[in-house]
Amino acid sequence: MSILWTALAASFLVAMAARYFSVPSGIAPSRIVPNRLLAFAAALTLAAVSGLRSNIGDTYLYKHSFTINDYTWESIAGSNDIAFNILQMLLQQVTEDPQILVLTTGLITNLLIVMVLYKYTRLFELSVFLYVTTGTFTISMNGIRQFLAASIVFAATKFLLEGKWKPYIAIVVFASFFHQSALILIPIYFIVRREAWTRTTFLLLSLAVLIVLGFNEFSELLFSAIKDTQYGHYEAFAEGGASYIRAIVNVAPLVLAYFSREKLRSIFPRADIFVNISLVGAVIMLISTQNWIFARMAIYFNLYQLILIAWLIKVFREKDQRLIYLLILGFYFFFYFYESVIALGLEYESDYLKWPS
Repeated sequence: MSILWTALAASFLVAMAARYFSVPSGIAPSRIVPNRLLAFAAALTLAAVSGLRSNIGDTYLYKHSFTINDYTWESIAGSNDIAFNILQMLLQQVTEDPQILVLTTGLITNLLIVMVLYKYTRLFELSVFLYVTTGTFTISMNGIRQFLAASIVFAATKFLLEGKWKPYIAIVVFASFFHQSALILIPIYFIVRREAWTRTTFLLLSLAVLIVLGFNEFSELLFSAIKDTQYGHYEAFAEGGASYIRAIVNVAPLVLAYFSREKLRSIFPRADIFVNISLVGAVIMLISTQNWIFARMAIYFNLYQLILIAWLIKVFREKDQRLIYLLILGFYFFFYFYESVIALGLEYESDYLKWPS
């Protein structure tokens, strides 16, 4: 964990320096533009830690697959998630060391995510801090293909906000060639681009509660629908549900967003889109308390909450904002400590990054 704690401290401090040396802007949604070089340094810190790991989640399986498989045009033709296999084929032309796959995906994923945070968040260093302490950074190192697809879709936030559905859908389709589940973002585009806290909002919440209460019937229907796809094996997944604490942590910012909805809209005109897409993520997390596998889908939505939370600080009175900022830092720090140290006992291993003994 020492490397991960160091990554948290370093990325937060560098991101804070990036905002400190920011410049005013009347164009960027964040109203200020953090220093680009320092923002890139913060992203590179996270990318290096991610890309040089040797464990966490299914990292070993990806490295093993890269080692034993010979990716050629013939072998990947007609395969699922073909873009990811093409990427592996190209990387094998460079080296047979599987670390290059982890490094490349770590770089792309983290640079894309921090790039979007840089452009749209109000408090850049806070969003970077939350990226780590919400556990999102850790999750990005588990399920490489899906999180790579999620980061590609996240990079299309500009088109989502501007209502440019053609380029947005084109990017989603491209991301689906890394992981087919990205296609869920196509209908989501039309759901979230509307005013928040309408009938649709409460319909989503009601649907989530009904699914949780009648989960056995819902799961039978869902797994019956996907049994002949590459995700049919999830029916046999029996590792229990996701943490209720994680579900509550996902819901809490939305409660604040509801009670401050008018003020939030006035300072952040595009807030409703971030609220709606965060709500979808929270609903999925609620459902995942019955079966953890559903939490995999939440990664497409929870990234937007990293931006939403940073804007929520500005709904408070100016004299209270510093206190709220510190409370958020403390709350998410202890949540990260609980989840990674107490609940998961997470250990970071690397053949390249070593903590001094």
